[in-house]
Amino acid sequence: MTRIDVATGIPYDDFVTAFEQAAPAFDPGPVELISESGGDWDDVRAAIAVNAPHELIRYARINGTALLGIAGHTTRSIEYLTGNHVIAESMFRHDPRALLYAPLRMLIYSDEDGNAVFSMHRPSDEFGSLGIAEVTKVGEDLDRIVVDLLRVCGVDASQDFA
Repeated sequence: MTRIDVATGIPYDDFVTAFEQAAPAFDPGPVELISESGGDWDDVRAAIAVNAPHELIRYARINGTALLGIAGHTTRSIEYLTGNHVIAESMFRHDPRALLYAPLRMLIYSDEDGNAVFSMHRPSDEFGSLGIAEVTKVGEDLDRIVVDLLRVCGVDASQDFA
């Protein structure tokens, strides 16, 4: 796997705010309603498109600052599980092991200057490790999606994912 570390040059709080706006929290309500009312996968696709304006949503947020600050650590950090279950399904249908890598794990932490650093494993490497062309292609698409998401946050990471 290749870990991507992107020094954003953006103050930590500003980047976290931009990231959380670009990748909003997953809203389970519409999907639950679709399930309860007998909707279909096209309904789910439509609901997720609304929830994920930049193709990714946050399923979980783990505040490392709160958890590890008690031990005296001053580096600020938040880990996210970020993805899109419509995209995940397009890989799951070929191999359920794709869920080992979906949702994507992303970390934002502060550097010595108080700026955000964005870190993750390159999706194309993770999904490519399964050796299934269709799954690898989705991983490559996710590389592009993450680059686009970071661009929305004010960072050009295209060279980092090349």
